[in-house]
Amino acid sequence: MKSKKFNINYKWTINAFIFSFIFAVILNFSSDVLLKRSNIIIAFFVLLVIVFIGVLSDIIGIAVATGTEEPFHSMASNKVFGAKQSIKLIRNANIVTNICNDIIGDISGIVSGAALSSIIAKLSISSTKSTIYATIFGGILSAVTIGGKSLGKNLGMYKSQSIIFAVGILLAWFEKNTGIEFFPSNSKKNKK
Repeated sequence: MKSKKFNINYKWTINAFIFSFIFAVILNFSSDVLLKRSNIIIAFFVLLVIVFIGVLSDIIGIAVATGTEEPFHSMASNKVFGAKQSIKLIRNANIVTNICNDIIGDISGIVSGAALSSIIAKLSISSTKSTIYATIFGGILSAVTIGGKSLGKNLGMYKSQSIIFAVGILLAWFEKNTGIEFFPSNSKKNKK
């Protein structure tokens, strides 16, 4: 049996490293500024937004990983807005899933933990109560994040075409208004 040749995409690895750093800095800085200047209710809302970003990116990553491009070919030939971008997403599934599931999803998880610590520090309570709150809220945060991602994975798998098309429309709108293309038009099929 002949083994497959394994190629490492060093260019993407470097880009992923840079994108991860930039995204982490932006998300950490934004959440830190918002949490320091807000009351407890707003702080919890910021925390929920961070968790939602992680769950939503996970849904998109799973949808792209499980989707097929065939339904979008006739749409693209009829010049349906977003169909070409939907095909590009699927053809670049390895990169899209890395961005959505690994970079955005993992960083959101890390930042949400830091945000929770900041919220507990805002409560100005004794160290014993602080430990109890950290334990309880940490458990709730973990349960909400994991439960949300579990539901999201099911949604991503069973509604993959709709989700891919919605993201394709967003990318098409972005490309039209900025002139920046996320993936080259002649991208070869990278999906396994």
